[in-house]
Amino acid sequence: MTTPSSHPVAGQALHFIIYSRSYCHLCEDLRDALRQALGEIPARIEMVDVDADEALVARYDELVPVLMGQGRDGQWQELCHYHLDKPRLQAFVAEMK
Repeated sequence: MTTPSSHPVAGQALHFIIYSRSYCHLCEDLRDALRQALGEIPARIEMVDVDADEALVARYDELVPVLMGQGRDGQWQELCHYHLDKPRLQAFVAEMK
């Protein structure tokens, strides 16, 4: 269960998860593009290997890499997959301000 203190608040680091797998150059490319796009914006980026969890494989197998962002309400939003969607990322970051 997510506690209110774990929800993003203005001034705190944004939280992202990239669903990935080992030896995935697209996953590394997405992570690097995300870091570059965020610049100085504080963010926590986690890489989660979908192959370690059957439920994640069932959901994201063919979509990897998948970028998720945690919204103010603590819910995860799928922002893009395969390549960074910069307009969607910018909209998400603006929502979080």
